[in-house]
Amino acid sequence: MAQVADVLAGADVIILGEVHDNKRHHQVQADLVTALQPRALIWEMITQVQADGLTPRILQNAEETARALDWQASGWPDFALYAPVFKAAAQALHFGALVPRAQSKAALQVGVASHFGAQAQQFGLDQPLPKAEQAGREAEQMSNHCNAVPEEILPMLVDVQRLRDASLAAAAKRALDQTGGPVVVITGNGHARLDRGLAVYLERALPGVVIRALGQMEEGAIQGHFDVVLSAPAMERPDPCLGFVKSE
Repeated sequence: MAQVADVLAGADVIILGEVHDNKRHHQVQADLVTALQPRALIWEMITQVQADGLTPRILQNAEETARALDWQASGWPDFALYAPVFKAAAQALHFGALVPRAQSKAALQVGVASHFGAQAQQFGLDQPLPKAEQAGREAEQMSNHCNAVPEEILPMLVDVQRLRDASLAAAAKRALDQTGGPVVVITGNGHARLDRGLAVYLERALPGVVIRALGQMEEGAIQGHFDVVLSAPAMERPDPCLGFVKSE
């Protein structure tokens, strides 16, 4: 862990990826937060309004933190997985980057760039992806959804991912502006990857910003580019494709 911290140290923004329900991944994040002592944490899982309600006293107590965030209703994995990370960052400022589902749906109606407002151009959200990358992302979304979703919604799924990347980048920029860094981002591996995720949007808004990223894989499987990658045993979980019902 000391070697990993050495690789990540010195960056303005340190992205710590995860598989959301992997307990080991969250313990690694907590250990790195303790080692790196960032001034701020950005969370994919909470809104800025929720982050504003967190205090060092609340963050010392897992039950209080979970209640303050209404975690039980959030749809994220059990709070016990994330509790060590919140506690390790009790003295840091916290920023939320979550785009609530209702806002995501509204963004798709008007276009994610319009929804993002004046900052869309700053983060490059107003620019379409290159055709090859768009096609690759759509194919990936189809695979992620067990080849069970209509092709016409694939561009919307890609747009939602881009919106979330830009939201994470905007939160990281706010945190840097307020604290000077270093800033740690807690997010899934898809947003953490340097070749496609939030780093692309943040580098556009802040040329010269130093970003380093950790990817955390299960059993050696991960997509994307990272500065360092760790592996942990895969969690036992039901087949995700059982949740998709295909019509005859």
